Amino acid sequence: MSVPFSGTLRRSGGIVSAIGKQLKSINLKGVKRITLQFDPFAENVKSTREFFFLLSTPKVIQTNPKCVVKSDIVCDRQAASIKFALIDSAQEQAKVKEIRFNSGNLNTLELLELCNKHVSSLAPPEEVTNKVLTKAEKQKLGGGSKKALKKK
Repeated sequence: MSVPFSGTLRRSGGIVSAIGKQLKSINLKGVKRITLQFDPFAENVKSTREFFFLLSTPKVIQTNPKCVVKSDIVCDRQAASIKFALIDSAQEQAKVKEIRFNSGNLNTLELLELCNKHVSSLAPPEEVTNKVLTKAEKQKLGGGSKKALKKK
């Protein structure tokens, strides 16, 4: 008698692929300013520094080029914190002016998950823009060219 198979056929991608997946879904359109405050000599600051690096990647910056990312490096032995100052429409939606994470005991993946859960969800919906049609597409939609209309 054999034991039936249960589980996945392949292994998961691990922590790196999970971070990449969370990083793809970050949207900073609802944020005016991000302030990271940390003590570089504290024990649990590595994840906050990694999060700061991930926020400064070009793909994340493209979600809101007007968003200012600022780091405050202090030497006061306080736990690291991340503060997101929201735009007006996001403030009305969330009924708060800013979102603050105390990131002292969180790892990088947890910070990204919290950012997606609480910050990316406040991004205003994208406006649909009209697509510019080519002549061929206009003819298909219009049913003919100018010459065909003149003959009628």
